Amino acid sequence: MAAKQATSDQLAPWLDSYPENVDWGMEIVPKSLVDLVDGAVAEHGSKDAMDFLGKTWSFNDLGKASDQVAKGLQAQGIGSDTRVGLLLPNCPYYPFLYFGILKTGATVVNMNPLYADHEIKHLIEDAEVDIVATLDLSMLFDKVYARLEDTQIKKVLVCPFKPALPALKSFLFGLFKGKELARVPSDDRVLQWDALIANDGAYTKPELDLDGIAVLQYTGGTTGVPKGASLSHANIYANCIQVNAWFADLEPGKQSVVAVLPFFHVFAMTGCLNWSIMNGTKIFMLPRFELKDCLKTIQNSKATLFLGVPTIYNAINNSPLTAKYDLSHLKYCVSGGAALPVEVKRKFEEIASCKLVEGYGLSETSPVATVNPPHGMIKSGSIGQPLPGTRIDIVSIEDGETFMPLGEKGEICISGPQVMQGYWNKPEANAHDLRGGIFHTGDVGYMDEDGFTFIVDRLKEMIIAGGYKIYPRHVEEAVYLNDKILEVAVIGVPDEYRGQTVKACVVLKEGQTMTLDELNKGLESHLSKIELPKVFQLYDELPKSPIGKILKKELVAEHLAATK
Repeated sequence: MAAKQATSDQLAPWLDSYPENVDWGMEIVPKSLVDLVDGAVAEHGSKDAMDFLGKTWSFNDLGKASDQVAKGLQAQGIGSDTRVGLLLPNCPYYPFLYFGILKTGATVVNMNPLYADHEIKHLIEDAEVDIVATLDLSMLFDKVYARLEDTQIKKVLVCPFKPALPALKSFLFGLFKGKELARVPSDDRVLQWDALIANDGAYTKPELDLDGIAVLQYTGGTTGVPKGASLSHANIYANCIQVNAWFADLEPGKQSVVAVLPFFHVFAMTGCLNWSIMNGTKIFMLPRFELKDCLKTIQNSKATLFLGVPTIYNAINNSPLTAKYDLSHLKYCVSGGAALPVEVKRKFEEIASCKLVEGYGLSETSPVATVNPPHGMIKSGSIGQPLPGTRIDIVSIEDGETFMPLGEKGEICISGPQVMQGYWNKPEANAHDLRGGIFHTGDVGYMDEDGFTFIVDRLKEMIIAGGYKIYPRHVEEAVYLNDKILEVAVIGVPDEYRGQTVKACVVLKEGQTMTLDELNKGLESHLSKIELPKVFQLYDELPKSPIGKILKKELVAEHLAATK
């Protein structure tokens, strides 16, 4: 069903206040991600492309290794219409394999290394993966090798962890952590990294379909079973060009970024990997988020860019360690993955003397759709304006087709060159989420007269109490104003009288105490009576995804199990 025609004030209200140096109507010429990496290698050559815990690789190294990967994979029968899984933390093997896979015409299937066996099994079967690449660490290799017995994968590609480390760290790892290495069997179903790249790199270059699937990016699975968003070469390349235009004052070849967000997540895949490679940006990779290591890397690398999620910025804001480190080289920090509380943004900018801009996107949009302007007009609590070539429309929640007037809430819908080709093997989901030729996000928000979008909440997380709609994000923003609160997640839980009621799941700052009455007393001037939490629970920590997104689904499941 097509959406009803928008009125004139809804066509593109952002144009009158769009950043002066950005052309919303710019031409975006589609190219492949192979063009992206080969262009970066040609332009930046001997410059450092990557640093992993102190060991570096140049753009030339990246080009050579990805060519060798491509030839090695072609010898294994990998090419168009095949899919290769990457079950890797941030490490040099990820970009070598990522671009090598794409050079064969095959599809990258990103996998979360922390997934349980059954989740990995589901992704392998759903995506019809042929080979999975991982490290020779027991915690990773063992669960991938086991999938040779209960899925259709033909081989496991094993990448050795120790050679990726600087000499001293490699020695110390072998000395103190050698037990973490897997016992890799001599098995014809196991393909060793050294054997894969034992070639001259002269791979057969296929004719790439720009609309062909480059990456199967599975949704986070916070609600229901993860779905594979089919992202084409053109989708991801376009998103890099769009982000490039938005941050036009960043000089190529002179930036550095700390990549602590995992490359297997779409935000880091585009922002920390593809966009960085395109611009000759040196990537300082960290395999996981440890606050001290992260702060130390930002300081020692003199990084100009940092991409994080709200929980990371909140951790930096509230740690006594932060004052010991110099963050002054940071030029831009970007927050994504979840809603950025206004108070977290304000405090980080005060601490780091750096602009923190909130962006918004989804796996289905490669991912970036909107970003707050790095210069000029900024609106607190907004996810910004649409990137060049991107439309944001607010559509009625009730009928899914009527465009809402400016300032009125509805479902956020996105169209643009970065929107996915569709969900992998999910025709019903495609018919629903891409109806009317626009992507229906499932997020509730509104747009103001300057084309800035404000997210109210997720449709599936909205609480309906006695017929009254309560948006958890609105309650959370109010709770974060309390100086005792470190983190909060607001969820809807069953209530016999009202159907649902509001529960606040709270982590307090060290040494603080609080009761529900004390919490609500400070909220009465910010929330209506029905929005005030009726259920309250203190936590030492909240459950989070690998990128630090609070997992509300787990909090709801825990509450239901405890109240049976």
